[in-house]
Amino acid sequence: MSQVASGAEIVEGPRLSARSVVSEFLSKYGYPLVGIMILLAVWWFGGWLIASDDDLSAFADFAPGPTFAALIDLIRSGDLTQTIISSLFRVGAGLLWGFVIGVPVGILIGYVLVAMRVANVPFQFLRMISPLAWMPIAVLAFETWDSAIIFLIVMATVWPIMFSTSHGVKRIDPSWFKVAKNLGASGTQMVHQIIMPAIMSDVMAGVRLAVGVAWVVLVPAEYLGVTSGLGYAINDARDTLAYDTLAAIVLVIGVIGYLLDTVCGVLVSRFNWHQND
Repeated sequence: MSQVASGAEIVEGPRLSARSVVSEFLSKYGYPLVGIMILLAVWWFGGWLIASDDDLSAFADFAPGPTFAALIDLIRSGDLTQTIISSLFRVGAGLLWGFVIGVPVGILIGYVLVAMRVANVPFQFLRMISPLAWMPIAVLAFETWDSAIIFLIVMATVWPIMFSTSHGVKRIDPSWFKVAKNLGASGTQMVHQIIMPAIMSDVMAGVRLAVGVAWVVLVPAEYLGVTSGLGYAINDARDTLAYDTLAAIVLVIGVIGYLLDTVCGVLVSRFNWHQND
């Protein structure tokens, strides 16, 4: 009987292993693919409805077929590459300034109680102002359109980074600071050895939120006087009634935005020392 049971266990082992592999594959790839297929089906059906309506047939190029054809043409022409680079440069520059400003200020208001009490109301007030509301001021204050757009992105990115950093500082165990002070740690050492390692997960979570907001703000911001970028490409396609190109640019924006968010998610997990432990 024991030999029969052992044989059954040997057979059952590979079955359970195969099931776990299939389950892992479905969880990682299968379900997302099903979601994408459903989205494409809805998109195709919407395009079919538009093409079937005489009043809306002029917008039939929004359908998947013309959109993917226009996307292939954009890739072959090489114009899309420079368009993406221009937009990524503006987002990157704005995000960098948001990081440089948001992290130190976030550490200050998170560590110094008086600083938080003084700055909380003004910062909350400024945070609730739409970044695009600063557009007239940006145009007047900066000499170039690129600088104005970068300023708008800074106004979109600095707040989530700042408040996430502040939240991370507040979560640090106060006993860590007491031990560091007893050991003679200076203020600089306190920041580098205790605060920054402890809050990097919160900082990256703020960066992830900032990237999402910046990517949304980018398109209307590039409606300004620039002659490059994804927002400009959408505006130009709209003016020339090239709806297939417009839809292709929208598709590119969604794909790049998803990739940026995925990279930020990986960085958040990388710096999450609670999870690593």
